[in-house]
Amino acid sequence: MAVTQIKRRNGNIDAFDRVKISNAIYKAAVAVGGKDRTRADDLSRQVEHVVERKFGDRIPTVEEVQDIVETVLIDQGHGKTAKAYILYRQKHKEIRAARIAILGKLTELKLSLNSLAILKGRYLLKDPAGNLTETPEELFRRVAENISLADEKYGGKPEDAEKIFYDEMTSMRFMPCSPTLMNAGAPLQQLSACFVLPVGDSIKEIFEAVKATAIIHQTGGGTGFDFSKLRPKSDVVISTKGIASGPLSFIKVFDTTTETINQGGKRRGANMGIMRIDHPDIMDFIVAKEKANVLNNFNISVALTDKFMKAVKNNEDYELISPRTNKVVKKLNAKKVFDLIVLMAWKNGEPGIVFIDEINRFNPTPEIGMIESTNPCGEQPLLPYESCNLGSINLAEFVKKESKEIDWDELRKTCKIAVHFMDNVIDMNNLPLPEIEKITRANRKIGIGVMGWADMLYQLRIPYNSSGAIELAEKMMKFIDDEIKKESEELAALRGPFPNIRKSIYKYEKPIRNAARTTIAPTGTISMIADASSGIEPLFSIAYMKRVMDGKELIYVNKYFKDILKEEKIYSEELIRKVMNKASIHDIEEIPEHIRKACVTAFDVTPEWHVKMQAAFQKHTNNAVSKTVNFPNSATPAEVEQVYLMAHETGCKGVTVYRDGSREGQILNVDTKKTEEKKGEVNTPKKELVDEEKSDNQEQVNCPECKQKMVFKEGCSTCSNCGYSKCSL
Repeated sequence: MAVTQIKRRNGNIDAFDRVKISNAIYKAAVAVGGKDRTRADDLSRQVEHVVERKFGDRIPTVEEVQDIVETVLIDQGHGKTAKAYILYRQKHKEIRAARIAILGKLTELKLSLNSLAILKGRYLLKDPAGNLTETPEELFRRVAENISLADEKYGGKPEDAEKIFYDEMTSMRFMPCSPTLMNAGAPLQQLSACFVLPVGDSIKEIFEAVKATAIIHQTGGGTGFDFSKLRPKSDVVISTKGIASGPLSFIKVFDTTTETINQGGKRRGANMGIMRIDHPDIMDFIVAKEKANVLNNFNISVALTDKFMKAVKNNEDYELISPRTNKVVKKLNAKKVFDLIVLMAWKNGEPGIVFIDEINRFNPTPEIGMIESTNPCGEQPLLPYESCNLGSINLAEFVKKESKEIDWDELRKTCKIAVHFMDNVIDMNNLPLPEIEKITRANRKIGIGVMGWADMLYQLRIPYNSSGAIELAEKMMKFIDDEIKKESEELAALRGPFPNIRKSIYKYEKPIRNAARTTIAPTGTISMIADASSGIEPLFSIAYMKRVMDGKELIYVNKYFKDILKEEKIYSEELIRKVMNKASIHDIEEIPEHIRKACVTAFDVTPEWHVKMQAAFQKHTNNAVSKTVNFPNSATPAEVEQVYLMAHETGCKGVTVYRDGSREGQILNVDTKKTEEKKGEVNTPKKELVDEEKSDNQEQVNCPECKQKMVFKEGCSTCSNCGYSKCSL
């Protein structure tokens, strides 16, 4: 009798699939130098025949079938393959045990240990006693079911959309932002990641903004502010005949409020504070975070104008203008002010800069207002009271395994699904303030971006720091932007355009559903959930170690790098241990040169290539791009200046820099100190909270709440132990 079903480890009954057995045998064979796919197929058929003879009417379990695979391999004289298969089973048995230890039960989703720990700490619903009340499968089902309900409003069938959304998320092809994962189908139902709030020049307006900030942070969002409207310190206060304390004093009020409010009980608030370069208090603002432990809940950026940048290049003076009187109060030398910005960024990474005129050149609704600020990580410029819903496509999942080519057809499908999903989010969103709800639904902005870019380049064997990668970045983002725009136009035909379209740049064009559609976010914890590299950043390291149950230490390797070594038939534990001792693999002679060139890390990428990559993605991104330009500790302020000028010239909407080791208390995953003889050689300490077979842009710090080690990724910190987080994404 033909075997048609198999019992999973969780008790579920699935269809028996011989192809999976063939794939497992082939992988084991490849691990020991084999390459005969046909032979693997033949052996899988033999396994199937044995299963049919042995079990008859009874449904076999996964373990029973795997036992038969071992027996067939040994009986047919494939001892080496059998050994590799047995080791594979043992390794995955240990991983399953670790997964059960985290959740208390087994999940069938292929999620890393770090992903499960993060889901448990922050995303899975719990009862009042803190006990888990849902599994990862149920989380994604909850989100898919909730977001699909919006289809009813437009005559669609939610059950159809639910299956599609669930498949996209559980396959890790697309992942919405954290508030959507946390709150969809839950009591809060606040689904937006980022907001911008106006701050007016009166006590009433300031504290209305403080109140709104607390409400937003409590529901899981991050906030951005432009403090340029506040009168400078020592200016007159007409109503009281007193003296103004200035914007910085009030920024501290927002910072204290954020420190007090825990976002939805799951993560702390994040803020962006922006001040225009022509504000009279700009010099104080530039040096506001020079000392440690000041404005810890704020990223700060200076809004640079075209006029100012021209004055910098010509070494001319520029005007400071009072926001109260709109009159010139002073002049400063632009180059000297620019040099101070550069020096502070070189010293500790802040302030960042945004090119505010460049941002407004791409403002889709200029008749409604000018964009003054962004979300906390800078990738989402927004009008006052606007919110934006973010989600990211995992590019690593769109490389064909055999041919190593990009699957453009599948990517096109995911682009369409992502627009459908994100547009539904707007309808299902329980926004925290009526002003926010009004403008959000009127403009219907969404922000679809990417993650897994470095993973894709590894699979394609294209160096991150190469013209080939830059060309592909432009091609990739143009394709995504074009497909997303097409789907937004199709949705407009079915659901109607965004209500403010007559006040937008699209008023004479084909109707479109969403005023803005693409954004490159840092992806923070959602890239950890998806086991993908962060946003468009290069990998920080390729391999490291994790201590698991019973004190065992497991080596974790970027899975795509591991595949490359196996394809080249040079994979060995000894080689991996050598990789673990390096910030870069450029001088490991056992690895062929073409692999060393392709598999670069952040330590191999010079600042110029960071800017080139950001500019390439920005060229076809409606909103902005979150990207950190990394510098070695030895970099000079002059090098930081060059990057700022390059970012301005290449059309970036802003730029953030970070010089290795410049922040107090930094503890990186790898020691980046170099000897004179061997550039890149490092010592690798024991690590925790990392993904199996996966590396990322991470460092480790102690969680300020539970004091355990936590992961830090490009401005996004998350503690898997207690759920504390600083990132708004």
